[in-house]
Amino acid sequence: MLQSPVPSVGVAETSLASLRGADRPLRIAFMSYRSDPRVGGQGIYVRECAAALAQLGHQVDILSGPPYPDMPYGVGLIELPSLDLYNQPHHGHRALRWRHLLSWTDTAEYFGHWAGMFMEPWSFGRRAARYLRAHRRDYDVVLDNQSLCAGLLDIQAAGLPVVGVIHHPIRRDLELALAAQPDSGMRMLIRQWYSFLKMQEKVAPRLGDVILVSAHAAMDVAALLAVRPEVMTVIPLGIDQDVFHPQPDIRRAPNRLLTTASADVPLKGLRFLIEAYAQLLASHPDLELVVIGKLRKGPTAELLDELGLAGRVRFISDLSNEDMAEQYARATVCVTPSLYEGFGLPAAEAMSCGAAVVVTDGGALPEVVGEAGVVVPKGDATALAAAIGALLDDPARRSELGAAARRRARKTFSWDRAAQAYEAVLRGAIARRC
Repeated sequence: MLQSPVPSVGVAETSLASLRGADRPLRIAFMSYRSDPRVGGQGIYVRECAAALAQLGHQVDILSGPPYPDMPYGVGLIELPSLDLYNQPHHGHRALRWRHLLSWTDTAEYFGHWAGMFMEPWSFGRRAARYLRAHRRDYDVVLDNQSLCAGLLDIQAAGLPVVGVIHHPIRRDLELALAAQPDSGMRMLIRQWYSFLKMQEKVAPRLGDVILVSAHAAMDVAALLAVRPEVMTVIPLGIDQDVFHPQPDIRRAPNRLLTTASADVPLKGLRFLIEAYAQLLASHPDLELVVIGKLRKGPTAELLDELGLAGRVRFISDLSNEDMAEQYARATVCVTPSLYEGFGLPAAEAMSCGAAVVVTDGGALPEVVGEAGVVVPKGDATALAAAIGALLDDPARRSELGAAARRRARKTFSWDRAAQAYEAVLRGAIARRC
């Protein structure tokens, strides 16, 4: 099991019986400013976590801005429309209408976006706070998926207990983005986009209960967001074991690497895997590299052109869970080359499918794979190539690691267990508020 330095992790286990008892089901408002599972791991988390809580008998409503989630059975959706500026022609710069000027939230979202700031967490928080003030009696507790918006403080002040979920402190993203950008003008624009961090770093320490997805994330949140260890509980993410499981009827390709890169950002470390792939082609000329994600104009496309690999690396996207599981089942080796992860959902999914995995030591990845995967230094393409090459040349070792990965995933990444731990934290937050 994952180990944690956070003293309050025991709440999820020791208080469950006393907090559940014969108590009625909870009415949970689950806040998520973006929730489409096809645009990243956050949407997958929201869908699976909401479904697991609903299966325990709780009433769960997801309060979401666009893009909206795929709705699991038994879960409600409260749509809180934003201006959705990132999905507009002309980058949203021509989206303003006269009616928007009647709303301070809409006006600020638009002009903040024009100035290069990421406004969605702030504007979503204002809309969610307004909705929950009007529907205060409909809910017992609020669960926030990493918006850490100023609206949470208004919700707390209105009398609703709030539990925050933090996957990792976003300041890590900013640090890595700045480190990868030599141009001073671009660095200024990056800082402007991440200006919402000031809000999150103000809100996080004022929450009474915080759930972390890994012990490493907990340490970083304590250091970078000044959240007190005694209000934290570490609960690993779950994996849908009915979907992500070994498929013996599907034969693994002999020379296929698989990775997930939902965004072309330095944090995901895709450039180091591409460089490792270029090195491996000398000894494995038939080697494939499949990336689950979209290739856009930017650093990755430029690197592929520079290395002459534009026609060799295949990008696929808009996959269902079942499609994802099939890709894991066909891969020879699954790779997570990230420079930092608060958890590492693709690695855990691949493990659930019985795949041999190679990850870096970025963030919580070693914590997730344990002894059931190969860990290499982050940002080191040569080390990555060596580890992958060794597995490509050793089918018995791949099989051994795949079996170990499956055992670890079944034991550790259970949504049933996670949902019960969430329930304990939620009931504890309610009890302290009464």
